[in-house]
Order: sequence, then structure tokens, then C-alpha cells
Amino acid sequence: MGFLDGLWRGREADFDSGSAATNSIELTKRHHQVSLTKQGAATGHLRVNLSWRMRTSDIGGSQRDSLFRHPFKALKPAEVMGHGQSMVNVDLDLACLYELQDGTKGVVQPLGNYFGDVNAPPYVKLSGDDRFGSASGETMYVNLDHRDEIKRLLVFVYIYDQTPAFDRTHAIVTLYPSNGPRIEIHLDERHPQARSCAVVMIENVKGELVVRREVKFVYGFQAELDRLYGWGLQWGRGYKSKVEK
Repeated sequence: MGFLDGLWRGREADFDSGSAATNSIELTKRHHQVSLTKQGAATGHLRVNLSWRMRTSDIGGSQRDSLFRHPFKALKPAEVMGHGQSMVNVDLDLACLYELQDGTKGVVQPLGNYFGDVNAPPYVKLSGDDRFGSASGETMYVNLDHRDEIKRLLVFVYIYDQTPAFDRTHAIVTLYPSNGPRIEIHLDERHPQARSCAVVMIENVKGELVVRREVKFVYGFQAELDRLYGWGLQWGRGYKSKVEK
């Protein structure tokens, strides 16, 4: 099928403070934003990583049946297994809509080979395209040394050319600033028919870089996210090249 393509420590009031052991914070509905500027993390390269794994409930039967046979499993944390293409046929892609201060707008995504540039506009670069959910996932870099030229970045995830499967995967987008704890956004809401999800907005608000959780699932593709956030780009059909297996 075709697809739509396009061109340290912060204040506790701002976010959920993660455990010292993991050195991470999680953005939630209740505590949905954090200031990179206030954390002293608004410089250098911000690394954005998408990783996903198959939910265990899709592998070996229902959790309820398992607990009847092995009641002590309720005391153990849920196991999440890695997956290969033979187990689940899903291809999640990490992407970003960008708007610069001079009005330049566009998209960085695997589809159409719009991988961006980290040292020139849009100062966002995708490192590659993970087709099969490897342990390293997909990674994007944002050059925050050019933060004054960036107006807003919408990081989103979409499913390319396969049956919608957000309800069968456990996906996490993690931001690794140059300073301070990493920032995690879990895509754990069940939207079986959704094909795209706006995950996080990175916005320059009067010189302050703010990271805000979005986690808005949509049932269409990039054009629907565009309309939702008012980007105003023109979209057309796009495909990926085939890969050898």
C-alpha cells in the first residue's frame, strides 16, 4: 500500500522525578512538561530514541491464564520480550515536523529519505531506519547549539505499510539531553486502529526550550498530524525502498 509522504535536577513541580537508580524522569498526563533551559540542558546534541517491543500478552496466551497456573508470577514485574519480524509484522518509524524561526517548515523521516542535517537547517538528523525493532531502535539528533533558530519540533511515530499495531507493541521515546536525566515518554495507551502518534513537542518559548508530552494518537498519517498542529505542509504519496532480509 502507499503512504503519505512529505517534503541534575529540575524542579519537582515541573515533572515526575525518576528514581536515582535510573537517572530518568517520565512525562505523564499530570506532569507533562520540563524545561531544558532550567536544567542547563539546552546546548549540545539532544538525542531522541525510539524503541519498541512486543507485549507479552501477544506471545504466550493471556496473562490471566498464566497467573492461574503460576500465581507467584503476580509478584514479578511484567516481562517484555524483544521481537523479530517473524513474531510481529510492524515497522514503527521515528520522525519530526520542524518549524524554524525564519518560517521554514518541513519533515525529517525515513519515508522519502528526508534524514535531515544536524549542522545545517533544520538542525535535526535521523541516524537511520530500523525496519525490525532492533535493540538500539531509531535515533534522531537535535543540535541545540542552534536553539535560537528553532521555533518548534514535533516528534512523532508512525506505522509504515502494515496493519496498525500500537496496541501490540510497547513503545518508548526517550530524550537524552547533554546534561541531567533522560526524559521518557511511554506510548502505552491502547489505540488499535491508530497509525500515527504525536509524542512530544520541543518548543522555543521566549528563549526557553520546553519539552511537552503530547501522546495524541491519530488514525491517519502525517497529513492528519499536520492539520492537528497547523503545520500547513503539502503531502503526497510516498514509499520505502525494499530491503534484503
